Amino acid sequence: MAYLLGLDTGGTYTDAVILDDVADQIVARAKSLTTRPDLAAGVGAAIDAVLAQSAVETADIAMVSLSTTLATNALVEGQGGRVGLVFVGFDESELKRADLAEALGEDPVIFVSGGHGHSGQEASPLDIEHLLGGLETFDDVTGVAIAGKFATRNPAHELRVREAVRDRLAVPATCSHELSQALGGPKRALTAVLNARLIGLIDRLITATETHLKTRGIAARLMVVRGDGALISSDLARERPIETILSGPAASIAGAQWLTGEQNALVSDIGGTTTDICMLRNGLPQIDPQGAKVGRYRTMVEAVAMRTFGLGGDSEVHVDAGLGGGVTLGPRRVMPVSLLARNHGDIVHAALDKALALETPPEEATRFAVAQWQEAPVGLDAREMAVAERLAAGPLPWNKAVQSRVEIPALERLVQRGLVMMAGVTPSDASHVLGRLADWDAEAAEKALQLMAKRRTGSGNRLADGPAALAQAIVDQLTQQTVWALLETGFAEEGWEDPAAMARHPLVTAGLNDQMGIIRLNAGIDVPVIGLGASAESYYGAVGERLKCPTITPKEGGVANAIGAVVGQVAIHAEGSVTSGGEGAYRVHLADGPAQFDSKTAAFDALRAALTEQASVQAREAGVVDIRIEESLDLQEAQIEARVMFIEATMRITARGRPRIAG
Repeated sequence: MAYLLGLDTGGTYTDAVILDDVADQIVARAKSLTTRPDLAAGVGAAIDAVLAQSAVETADIAMVSLSTTLATNALVEGQGGRVGLVFVGFDESELKRADLAEALGEDPVIFVSGGHGHSGQEASPLDIEHLLGGLETFDDVTGVAIAGKFATRNPAHELRVREAVRDRLAVPATCSHELSQALGGPKRALTAVLNARLIGLIDRLITATETHLKTRGIAARLMVVRGDGALISSDLARERPIETILSGPAASIAGAQWLTGEQNALVSDIGGTTTDICMLRNGLPQIDPQGAKVGRYRTMVEAVAMRTFGLGGDSEVHVDAGLGGGVTLGPRRVMPVSLLARNHGDIVHAALDKALALETPPEEATRFAVAQWQEAPVGLDAREMAVAERLAAGPLPWNKAVQSRVEIPALERLVQRGLVMMAGVTPSDASHVLGRLADWDAEAAEKALQLMAKRRTGSGNRLADGPAALAQAIVDQLTQQTVWALLETGFAEEGWEDPAAMARHPLVTAGLNDQMGIIRLNAGIDVPVIGLGASAESYYGAVGERLKCPTITPKEGGVANAIGAVVGQVAIHAEGSVTSGGEGAYRVHLADGPAQFDSKTAAFDALRAALTEQASVQAREAGVVDIRIEESLDLQEAQIEARVMFIEATMRITARGRPRIAG
C-alpha cells in the first residue's frame, strides 16, 4: 500500500492529512498550532498526530507534499528579511516603477554600470570595482536581489554579480532572469527583491519539515506546492521561494475540487491572515496572465488568478473613531489575546484586570508584544535594541514593551521585520466570546472585548454595550468584508472596471437588500461559494444569506490545503526567446548567452532542445519518470508588402508528470 502525507503550514495552524493513494480516500487528519519562530515544533506535532491517528507505518509513506501561506502572509503584512538590491544598467528613477521603491523600503541598493541591449549585446561593461565597493555597505542583509537590464536577453552580468555576492557576503543571491523571462526590468527586480526577502522564511520551514520526517524514519521525497498548483522539489523551492506565494491557496483550490466535485464556483479560503478567493471554471483554477498579485505587489510569478485580502480569523480589530463608531478588520494579523493567554495566562490576565479597574482604559490596553526570534537579532539601532531586550524575557503588555513615544516606531520596525508579533483583539476572540470556538482562553477574550467595548467613539458614546455585543459586531464586520471580497472577485471575473468600487457601490448594496419601490433592484452571486478553512463553517452561512447563493463548507474543508498538496502534478516551465539579428539572422537567447543562426528552423530547434533539457532535468530531480513535454510558441511577424518579416518569438516548454511514488 502507498500513502501520501499532505502538509499545510498557515499563519495560525499547521494541518496534516494522510491519503490512501490506492483507495483515493482520507485516512486521517490532524491540526497543530503553527509555532513561530521555531516552526519545527508545530510541523512535528501535526505529523506526529496524523501518524498516531492513522496507525500507518512510516515506511508506507510514499510521498510528502507541503503547501504554505507563510510567504503570502509575509508579503501581505510587509515582513521578511533585510535584503540588498544590485541594479545593473538602471538609474535611480527606475526605482519608482512597479512599486520597487516601496518594496525595498529602507533596504540598501547599489546602482552599477553595465547591462545589455534588446538583442543581448553588452550595452556597457560591468563596473566590478564599484560593485565590490558597494557590497561593503550591505550590512546584515539576509539575501541579495540582482536585476540587470535585458538580463533575459543575456544573463552574463547578473551571473557575474552573483559570483561576487557569494564571494563577499556568503548570503543567498537571486538573479531576476531565473524567476521570469519577461521583459520589464523594474518588475523583475521587484520579484527578485521579494524572493530574496522570503528565502530565510521558506528555508526554515523546509528544514523543519525535513528534519522531523527524518527523525520519524520517513524517507519519502518532499515536494512543495507552487503558486500555480503544480509541485516542485524542495530544493527548487528553497532557491525560488517567491514561487510559493499563493501556494496554500493554489492547494486549496485543488483540495476544494477534490472534496466537492464542483466544476464552477467561487472558492473562498479563510485563514488566520488572509481570505483567498479564486474562480473555479470547468473544474480548474484560472491562471493569472499578469502574474501573481499579493497585497499591493504585482509580481512576475505565474500563479492561480487569486485575489488575496488581508482578512482572516486573526485579523486585527480596529475601532472606527468617527461619529458612527464601529470596527474594521485587518489587514495585519495579530496573535489573538485568547491564544496568548493560553500559554501566558498570568501576564495577560494581570494586564487586562489592571486595565478593567480603570474608568477610561488606554487604547493599548488590549495589545501585547511577543518576541519571534530564535537567535538574538542583529543590526538593530539603540531604540530597537532597548525594546528587544525587554521582550527577550517573554511577552509584555504594549505599555511595558515601549516606554516612550520615540520607541513606538522602533517597535513597529521590529514587527515589520518579523522579529516581533503583536497580540490583540481578533475575530477569533469574538468567536470565543460568542461560544463558537472553545480552543483557547475564552475568559481572556471576554476581558479584552470588555475593555475594547469601553472605548469612546467620535460621538462620545461607548463602542458597544458589553463584550457580547462587540463580539457580534466584529463577526458581522467579518461577514461584510467577506461579502465585499467575493463581490469584488465576481466583478473582476466579469471584466468590470474598478471591481473594488463596484462591490461597495450603493446600487449593489440596495440590490443585496432587495430594494423595492419605483426602482426594483436585486443583486447577489449566481454560482456556489465553497468556503474553506477551519472557521468557514462558523462564518459562511451568513455570507451565503447575504449574497443569496448556496454555500458549501465541506466536512474536510479545514484541511483542504493539505489535501490539495498531494493531489497535484509536477509542472516545470522553461522559457526562452528568438529575436531578429538582422536580415536572415536569428538570435537565440540561451542561459549561457545569445547564439546566432541563419535559419528560423535551426534557431527554433536549438531553443527547443535547450529548454526541453532544462525542464526535463528539473522534472527528473523532482521525481518524475514518465515526463510529458508540452510546447507553446508565441510568434510575432509582420507583413511588409509581399514579405513576411520575423520580429520575435517566445517559446515555452513544460515538463509535466506525477512524481514517482516510492513503493
